[in-house]
Amino acid sequence: MSEGLTQTRCCVVGGGPAGMVLGLLLARAGVAVTVLEKHGDFLRDFRGDTVHPSTLEIIDQLGLRAEFDALPQHRVDHLEGIVGGRRQPLVDFRGLHPYGYLALVPQWDFLDLLAREGRRHPSFDLRMRHGATDLLREQGQVVGVQVQGPDGAYDLRADLVVACDGRHSTLRGAAGLEARDYGAPMDVLWFRLPRKDDDPQDTFGIVDRGHMMVLLNRDDYWQVAYLVPKGGDTALRAQPLQVLRDGVAELAPFLADRKDAIAGWDEVSTLTVKIDRLPRWHQPGLLLIGDAAHAMSPIGGVGINLAIQDAVAAANRLAGPLRGGGPIDESVLAQVQQRREFPVRVVQRVQMLMQRKLISRVLEQRGEPPRVPGPLRWLLGFRAVRHVPARLFGYGLRRERVECGPARDA
Repeated sequence: MSEGLTQTRCCVVGGGPAGMVLGLLLARAGVAVTVLEKHGDFLRDFRGDTVHPSTLEIIDQLGLRAEFDALPQHRVDHLEGIVGGRRQPLVDFRGLHPYGYLALVPQWDFLDLLAREGRRHPSFDLRMRHGATDLLREQGQVVGVQVQGPDGAYDLRADLVVACDGRHSTLRGAAGLEARDYGAPMDVLWFRLPRKDDDPQDTFGIVDRGHMMVLLNRDDYWQVAYLVPKGGDTALRAQPLQVLRDGVAELAPFLADRKDAIAGWDEVSTLTVKIDRLPRWHQPGLLLIGDAAHAMSPIGGVGINLAIQDAVAAANRLAGPLRGGGPIDESVLAQVQQRREFPVRVVQRVQMLMQRKLISRVLEQRGEPPRVPGPLRWLLGFRAVRHVPARLFGYGLRRERVECGPARDA
């Protein structure tokens, strides 16, 4: 389809994982779909790149497993913590079926794969550097979006608009929808440090006297998530960079010889953590999914995986009505929310419990080093117990299966 066209059956706003999966699924089903991505490429660092077993299943169902496996990635089959200097196993994917691991994959590589697959279908129209700036309405119905492209502004009319434009959704604001904010006690500083061959092999977290840090093994470097109290980023950045460097070395002494690789504050990105959820994910002609409908805490790395599950559920319910012509009844949009809201609520409740019972207490703690209570340590000695969080975060509830569109040619 040509970018000159100003009419489409479905307009998907946002070329992240949810938007790209939804666009691909609808195109496979023969629906004319336009995906708007405001950036010129997918090369933005510090995006969620933890691909859970639930998403691996979707990739299999799309017939893209071989292409996905060829992407650069690091597979993680268990997670550990170092609590008060003592190693503690926490989560174990080993033995779970059909996938006993999660994959750390650069999100831009994953999105490029989805874009290439989408372009195999004539009804798939991906417009890079085209951002939706507002909604078009007629008689109380959303009928499209206003778009800012490289050649200027234009109106794109659509029978259905799906907002996949993230936790700072432009369309959510344009629709006048307000999410309930459940709060978070922390923000996260993201940065990289070089990794050596004799470093630990695992992906793990470190908890010790007022500090928390997670190290993600990306083979040739560590992706570091350094937790600070909510709003504490500004105060930390007002201090010399050496304060952060020393904090990292104190938590992970094996990194002390390369802490100066953090050359400046501009190499440190801040993720403002929030958990929120819209009471209503839809209006006539408009559906919101993924972070636009429910922002997730980074706990468990579930954000992109829940968003992709949303996209599959939406495609399963929308492909038929969109092929049929005419307006999409809002009751169909409500079915998507009814399907996906329960698993989102459960995961958010678990995240809030962990924030309140664990993270808040650790960030406020001084004096004696933290420790895992004896009974809990005993329970975590059993792999079956460590499978519980692996199943919740890795596979989730109400796992979606692709039900629309033809199977991909071999």
